[in-house]
Amino acid sequence: MKVDDVFWNGYRDLVRNVVVPYQWEALNDRVEGAEPSRAVRNMKAAAGELEAEFGGFVFQDSDLYKWLEAVGYLLRERREPELEAVADELIATIERAQEADGYLNTFYALKEPGKRFTNLTECHKLYCAGHLMEASVSYYEATGKTALLDIACRFADLIGETFGNGPGQIPGYDGHQEVELALAKLARATGNDGYMALARYFIDERGNSPSFFEAEADRRGRTPHWHKGEIGKTKHAYFQAHLPVREQSVAVGHAVRVVYMCAGMADVAKATGDVALAEACERLWRNITERQMYVTGGIGATAAGEAFTVDYDLPNDTAYAETCASIGLIFFAKRMMELNPKGEFADVMERALYNTVLAGAGWAQLLLRQSVGGSPSCV
Repeated sequence: MKVDDVFWNGYRDLVRNVVVPYQWEALNDRVEGAEPSRAVRNMKAAAGELEAEFGGFVFQDSDLYKWLEAVGYLLRERREPELEAVADELIATIERAQEADGYLNTFYALKEPGKRFTNLTECHKLYCAGHLMEASVSYYEATGKTALLDIACRFADLIGETFGNGPGQIPGYDGHQEVELALAKLARATGNDGYMALARYFIDERGNSPSFFEAEADRRGRTPHWHKGEIGKTKHAYFQAHLPVREQSVAVGHAVRVVYMCAGMADVAKATGDVALAEACERLWRNITERQMYVTGGIGATAAGEAFTVDYDLPNDTAYAETCASIGLIFFAKRMMELNPKGEFADVMERALYNTVLAGAGWAQLLLRQSVGGSPSCV
């Protein structure tokens, strides 16, 4: 489907002409006065193209993958040889950075080699892998090129060998959901049902082994990534690991994690016909949209943990309502509509899109005003 609308064309052009070019400059540390990203530099260092220490957050790679995913969407609408060439060059660097067995993560390649899967609780290991998978599908569907898709599949194959309940496998899951919905996308793009089965494994495992994060912390001596001193007991509800997902009926913990999880659950439910999983999606949808959602479509009321709190706790003056959470809610709504085509799912999707998501794009409008003067065409 191609969008051709007076209102949305302006935002689409804003992304193409302002946001994506600006992000590329930021990823290459070329925005004056901004904190360096180090994302491109990290990947080039891991690829052996330059010598540099790792810089940025442990999940810094995901910024590159999100940029490539956006480029894929733009190229699907209109091929641009110059933009495509930039993306292809980055993909070639990513391919050189990938290790022989398929592993790909610049933090662990450059800073903590040998500790690949030792802190899933905090370090977004499979989260980054998921964004790589999403980028690969977007770029493949836009261009037909398979280089990035092959990279993602090699990594997904390694993840499938590493995680599970078999001998020598890790019986666990990531602290930040994302790989579940990404594996579902990869399965649809490649026709490899094994990726959908792996997505289902991660969904089924969450909450069935709530002591996984504790055992993992014990194995590394309770040393944390984010905090000084020893890490305390994990708050499982923050990671939605307090109950098996089919038994969850109240959205708790980090809001983005919740709706990413729900999107993955809905993907697997649709692909496999899992009625119990679909019913869990429905219960969580009801709790989120009827008891924990602002009239704007914002979710996650508190900045403390970027999280849900309790039913009907929706303060105005301290509302956090992160844009990322509303984007995740849109993902969830779209999949609920695919499971059961009711207008209410589209209504929530529209509400979040026209309110919280557009508010989050305000910085891009400011950039445009500063660069060309006046007001952007979309406002």
